[in-house]
Amino acid sequence: MQWADFLANEAAIYGLSSEQTVAFVERLKTENSGKSEAKLASELNISAAALKKRMTDVYDKFAQSYPELANSESRGKLEKLRACLTAKYNGGQDAHPTIKEIHQNIPPAVPFEKFVGREAELQNLHQQLQTSRQVAIVAVAGMGGVGKTELATQYARQHLQKYQGGVCWLSAQGIDVGIQILRFAELKFKLIAPDDWELPDRLRYCWQNWQQGEVLLVFDDVTDYKKQVQRYLPPESPRFKVLLTTRLGFDRTLSQLPLGVLKPLAAMKLLKSLVDRERLKSEPWVARKICKFLGYLPLALELVGRYLDTMPDLSLEKLLKRLKKKRLEHEAIVKTNPLMRYEYGVAEAFALSWEQLDENAQRLGCWLSLYALADIPFSVEGIKDDEEQELNEKAIADLRKLHLIQWQSKGIYRLHPLIRQFFQMKLDESSEADKVKSAFVAQMVELAKQIPRELNPEGILILTPFISHIAEVATHLSQYFSDEDLIWPFTGLGYFYHSQVLYQQAEPWYKLCVEVAENRLGLEHPDVAASLNNLAELYRSTGRYSEAEPLHLQALELRKRLLGDNHHDVASSLNNLAALYESTGRYSEAEPLFQQTLELIKRLLGNNHPDVATSWNNLAELYESTGRYSEAEPLHLQALELRKCLLGDNHPAVASSLNNLAELYRYTGRYSEAELLYQQALELIKRLLGDNHPDVANSLNNLALLYQYTGRYSEAEPLYQQALELTKRLGDNHPHVAISLNNLAGLYKSIGRYSEAEPFFQQALELIKCLLGDNHPHVATNLNNLAGLYESIGRYSEAEPLYQQALAIFEQTLGVGHPDTITVRRNYASFLREAYR
Repeated sequence: MQWADFLANEAAIYGLSSEQTVAFVERLKTENSGKSEAKLASELNISAAALKKRMTDVYDKFAQSYPELANSESRGKLEKLRACLTAKYNGGQDAHPTIKEIHQNIPPAVPFEKFVGREAELQNLHQQLQTSRQVAIVAVAGMGGVGKTELATQYARQHLQKYQGGVCWLSAQGIDVGIQILRFAELKFKLIAPDDWELPDRLRYCWQNWQQGEVLLVFDDVTDYKKQVQRYLPPESPRFKVLLTTRLGFDRTLSQLPLGVLKPLAAMKLLKSLVDRERLKSEPWVARKICKFLGYLPLALELVGRYLDTMPDLSLEKLLKRLKKKRLEHEAIVKTNPLMRYEYGVAEAFALSWEQLDENAQRLGCWLSLYALADIPFSVEGIKDDEEQELNEKAIADLRKLHLIQWQSKGIYRLHPLIRQFFQMKLDESSEADKVKSAFVAQMVELAKQIPRELNPEGILILTPFISHIAEVATHLSQYFSDEDLIWPFTGLGYFYHSQVLYQQAEPWYKLCVEVAENRLGLEHPDVAASLNNLAELYRSTGRYSEAEPLHLQALELRKRLLGDNHHDVASSLNNLAALYESTGRYSEAEPLFQQTLELIKRLLGNNHPDVATSWNNLAELYESTGRYSEAEPLHLQALELRKCLLGDNHPAVASSLNNLAELYRYTGRYSEAELLYQQALELIKRLLGDNHPDVANSLNNLALLYQYTGRYSEAEPLYQQALELTKRLGDNHPHVAISLNNLAGLYKSIGRYSEAEPFFQQALELIKCLLGDNHPHVATNLNNLAGLYESIGRYSEAEPLYQQALAIFEQTLGVGHPDTITVRRNYASFLREAYR
């Protein structure tokens, strides 16, 4: 027996805790004899005081057998304990304390210092064994290799001293468990029952004559409780403790200890115990990625750690790439290491559970593996066929029983990363792989088709659980998309993020959509035009006008060429290009495009269609921008009447028209008429969506702005505050929050509450920068507002650079002739006259 193993055995005999054991073993190792207490504590990642406290407890326990330790100084105690244990190790009779031999057949265990991350489980297990007659260690994460057997082994060794009646280890997968019990009793206690007795009678004889003291029986790897455990249990007696390890989930009549995978820090600690620390320090983030890729599974971590130890020149980065490529078939985890007790590689361990599944459960496991590595929304309630529903319910129950899937909440499941890879491997081996993948992809495509261009909060909530799975299909299974469905997953994902103003997340999906469509469908295809249009609209939303324009022009020309001049998609492109020109102040170019859109929509859909009302509204807003209010008003009125006629008085589009007409009246100083319409729009939107809907915030902001214009500040403030609270329901980092902050700050500036205005202006500016980048026109607007505040309170040195930044952004994005650019230029000129006169 090696010295370290001897020390670990002594620790078990004296009942040291896991923390005390590590301190004891490391302190007495030969190679650590010259190290100071502080240095050793540092290597153990604990304080010197903690190490000293643990060793004090160790000395107290050993003092029961070695009285000379009781009256020694700290350093003297260490040397005396080392001498006593060395003498015992070398066979010196005088060093052997009078300790009764405890009979046991516990399998070898890994050194205590390498058994990490299970301190709480060991403690819970011990507590449950003291209050319960039986404990089953059940792997909630479920798979083989989670460390059930090792936990039981460590527990048995650490608490050996408590079980004076012995520890009997029984392999449920070996020869008959009853025979194993008889052999242990005969070998350890010389208990031999007559051969002509039946097995139950012979077992009863052994239990009745078993050595005195508490007894621990360990049934390892139980797969059938009734056959392998129940018939062999000892009589009801508090001195017998029964510990089970199993892949199965038992019912709640049996006390259980769920055992999951390691925590990330514990996984790293395990890796550090197997691989040179300096090597891990050179690539720390890669080491963490390896742990995550392996799902923090102890078996996989130990296999990879031992593999790395045999390959000193292999970088962690290269190993991770190879693992991702070959997955469970990589040699690092496909076979067990000869130095390990466990006889299976990761895939072999999972195969033991796979073989217990029927064909239906195996098929469902493979289906679930096609989902992303995230919560899986899978409900059988939507299955109409009762027989099929029942089959799926049973399959889920079987997978859960073997812990191959994890139940998160009703209708929500999750797969461990390596089990997911195992199921995918099994699917790829099947002749039905392409058929299954095609069916799965078709299901995800149908979900993607349900994502609208504009999403409300309720829609976002409903769709969110499916987004990662649609993304998984778009990323890894796009070869199974039909040509007619090709762009839907990418477009749907773009819509999902774009509608939430999550532009950075939306852009890659729109770009990938263009790339995939062009590669598969060629450059001359309507879906390519649609993809270009979506990307252009994203660029317009983010103020990247110079990038948006060529894409819109390309999409328009392509649609005209492929679909002809008289097609709804052509009208859509004309409208979007017009909106781009309006955003950049190119009103003379926008107007004919809006007019062409209106005429085309009328020709295609007739005069009485909601899209006609939308076109009237767009043209009216263009006229407002150019001060042509008398031309804008009849268009707004027509849009309002048409929407009422087609959609009824109670529709969000009607509320939008009321709001737009009120805006026009506010611009033209018709405040009493504007107020009435704003109030009608607010009441209608509340009635349709409820008082606390984020869309109500827009109406509140507009009405508050009217009150601010007319000097009714006390009425404006609570409306702005309500609007801010409602927009925050969209998330603290939403552009509407920035608008609300800016509006409230503007009110405070108007009434001289400068100290309250400044933080709101600053928050609005930082938020809009974060969302849209530093060079967006909205950023320039916020810079101008903050500069105006600083000018009002005489902080000229702070105001000037903000005016300069705002002017530069407007000139760059909108051009020197845009009204907003002209306004800021005038503000800056006025500031200079005031500041330097």
